[in-house]
Amino acid sequence: MSFNDDYIKIKKLVAPELEIIEQKMVNPINIQEPLKTHVTNFLKSPSKRIRPTLAILLSKALEEELSNEQLELLSAIEIVHNASLIHDDIIDDCEIRRGHKTISAEFNNKLGVISGDYLLSIAMEKIGELNSIEILKEFSHNIKKMCIGEINQNFNRYKIGTIEEYIEKSKNKTGYLFETAIICNLLLSPKTSTDKFKNFGLNVGIAFQIRDDLLNILSTDTTKPSNNDIEEGIYNAPIIYSGDPKDLTSGIEKTRSLLNNYVQEAEQVLINLKDNQYTIALKKFLELLKDV
Repeated sequence: MSFNDDYIKIKKLVAPELEIIEQKMVNPINIQEPLKTHVTNFLKSPSKRIRPTLAILLSKALEEELSNEQLELLSAIEIVHNASLIHDDIIDDCEIRRGHKTISAEFNNKLGVISGDYLLSIAMEKIGELNSIEILKEFSHNIKKMCIGEINQNFNRYKIGTIEEYIEKSKNKTGYLFETAIICNLLLSPKTSTDKFKNFGLNVGIAFQIRDDLLNILSTDTTKPSNNDIEEGIYNAPIIYSGDPKDLTSGIEKTRSLLNNYVQEAEQVLINLKDNQYTIALKKFLELLKDV
């Protein structure tokens, strides 16, 4: 069974909460047609919703139900993620996303940029309404890091860097948003401290990025173009380990080992959780990350 098939089963455990989050994502959209419909359809189009799914599973593994504030927070997380995809599509000159024309392809780059910025403003408005300086700082820090990750990647094209630099880029581009989803969700919990779970989201996010980079090389993800990163001069872990963009054999196995290390770090956090269906689902998800 594929990653997607197994993941769909995991996601079904939190389907009611995800439906509420999706509605909270589209409710604030109030712009002129036909852009409004296009942005709304983009937000509602089939998506993994991995960040809110993991946050909800962890709360339920801790035997907590999510408050309306937590669901608002997680809707803001997803809005930030989707805004970044809109901007990525402009940067990468993509015409198709999730089986549909991108906003920049349907309209133009100007409306693409503005649409992404508009979504970010909605996300920040949602965060402001939570009245938490700590969460606001976490959110602002994450968005800054995402931008830094993209800027550094652009200036380092066609350069073989170090693994340390690659991990830092993975944190910026992906890891910190996973961390924000986990930590900020728990900050709104009346019972659970965030200390134990501080690195859980970050390690999962790094592992997810490493897996995505492997898929780009191995072509097992048919929804994404093969070797696109190499063609664009984005040299990730397999190339760093092999030292040669044209011969990745040794680098692929070392990258798998790197991926497993970060998954194992995340797994350690779950060891003492109560053994319920949500904890089992979290562990299953981590196992799926290693299957590449």
